[in-house]
Amino acid sequence: MAAAIMAASPTSNSSASSTSVSLLQRQSSKNADTVSVCSTSSSMCPDRHGFYGGNQFSEKPKKETLTREQIIAREKKWIHMTSHWAEYMNTNYKKVRERCRKGIPGAVRQKAWFLLTGANHLMGKFPEGYRQMLDQPGNPQIIDEIRKDQHRQFPHHEMFIDDDKPGQKELYNVLKAYSVYNPTVGYCQAQAPIAAFLLMQLPSEQAFWCFVAVCDKYLENYFTPGLEMLQRDAGMLNRLLKKTSPAAYRHLQKHNVDPLLYMTDWFLCAMTRTLPWDTLLRVWDCFLCEGVRIFFKVALVIIGATLGPQKVRAQCNGLCETLAVLRSPPKKFLEEDFIMHHIFRLNITIEDFHREHKKQEMLHRKAKLEQQKTQQQQNGGGSSSYGSGRNS
Repeated sequence: MAAAIMAASPTSNSSASSTSVSLLQRQSSKNADTVSVCSTSSSMCPDRHGFYGGNQFSEKPKKETLTREQIIAREKKWIHMTSHWAEYMNTNYKKVRERCRKGIPGAVRQKAWFLLTGANHLMGKFPEGYRQMLDQPGNPQIIDEIRKDQHRQFPHHEMFIDDDKPGQKELYNVLKAYSVYNPTVGYCQAQAPIAAFLLMQLPSEQAFWCFVAVCDKYLENYFTPGLEMLQRDAGMLNRLLKKTSPAAYRHLQKHNVDPLLYMTDWFLCAMTRTLPWDTLLRVWDCFLCEGVRIFFKVALVIIGATLGPQKVRAQCNGLCETLAVLRSPPKKFLEEDFIMHHIFRLNITIEDFHREHKKQEMLHRKAKLEQQKTQQQQNGGGSSSYGSGRNS
């Protein structure tokens, strides 16, 4: 990583192969335009999260279930915990997890996320890294892709509503700097809403290092060409669904609904285009503490709740009808209280995750070997016909 930071003239491949870009465009571009542009709702004043309109606009004030005294007490606990962070993470992680599940107070969320991701260590290791990466020219092809996408990210939000707003420039900087930092990945379209979301929570340099942690640690190998990790996780989600929602699983199998057709946008964009804002913040509180299995749990809850009723399954008598329901779940199943109540009550354990992960790893290795064997056979045939004795 340090070498990537200090490189004088980075040369990078495109952020994703044509396959991955095509897949993203099919699954997320339509949704991106819907979230960003098509909504007709608007307001003269932003909501509590800074939205003037769009699907993320909150028309009603949040119902606070805690008293002011309880809120202050929680904030004090978090302030104490963040002041003794290493001690808590090393000796009392369960307390950190418990408090993340209850929800991080808004007043301390910025610092908590910065610490949870380990971005503080990255920033400390490379104190001048962000500035140095911004000073480098970057890959022209990637720069062009970033400029094409940056205006699509939450254009109803006060940070991104106009080209001259600071959010547009900061988003470009974060994505460009990451493409220099990790030229192997470069830039993937699905990274843009994640970066924009982080910029709404943290200053740009802190947001960048959190973004690095999310892409390289939490969602490791998600954005590499071919999207192999996403494909493995799609298989894993399917297996877990068989346990948590057998009826929904059988329905999806009956109509040959590949998980990639509905979960790509959920996972690649880290739920930023899927969940209402209050729900998204709570889910990310847990995601940054417990990892990507939180997204699996959210997905399992959404699928199970949406396709659980027999009446709904009866109406979804084909692949297209089923996808339409999954891509636009009833709002009540996405609400903060519903999601947070159910994700920790699923009948799956950490051991289930580990077991299914190992199975998918084994299946992936087997498929790789079969692919290599087939390729070698084809190359062998080529050498007989054309006199070439070298395998590719």
